[in-house]
Amino acid sequence: MKTSTAETSFPLPQHPIPATIAAVVRDGNVLLVRRANPPDAGRWGFPGGKIDQGETIEDAAIRELLEETGVRADPLRVFTAVDVFDRRQDGTLRRHFILVAVLCRWTSGEPVAGDDALEARWFPLEDLDQPTLALSLDVAEVAAEAADLMSQETSDLKT
Repeated sequence: MKTSTAETSFPLPQHPIPATIAAVVRDGNVLLVRRANPPDAGRWGFPGGKIDQGETIEDAAIRELLEETGVRADPLRVFTAVDVFDRRQDGTLRRHFILVAVLCRWTSGEPVAGDDALEARWFPLEDLDQPTLALSLDVAEVAAEAADLMSQETSDLKT
């Protein structure tokens, strides 16, 4: 069987790849990017990417957020993790990512697509249930959890 050069140029990672996503909720909206690259190219998901050697999860989330959207935020805390399986057309596993979600408080900037994002924009949380919206797996659930946590953070600040 013949394999493509791209598949033979890079060895299949033997372990999951650690990555991070930045969950930014502001005024009932969540910040999402339309991904340019696999996995989930063309789908809407959280800004994020691989964690560099020696970089903390929180620092990686803030770096990726700025690179992909131009938005600045403060990391508040890690709150969940999700598995992403990048599969070839025949269904075999190409890569396995573990995305660690970081709740972030927006500080400045409006989204502009950069780095590997095709688009970046705020979505009302209630719009994430639309069946016509091409979301990456678990985005609506992670966004709802982030919104709940952000409302707790906000109420804690008021007391």
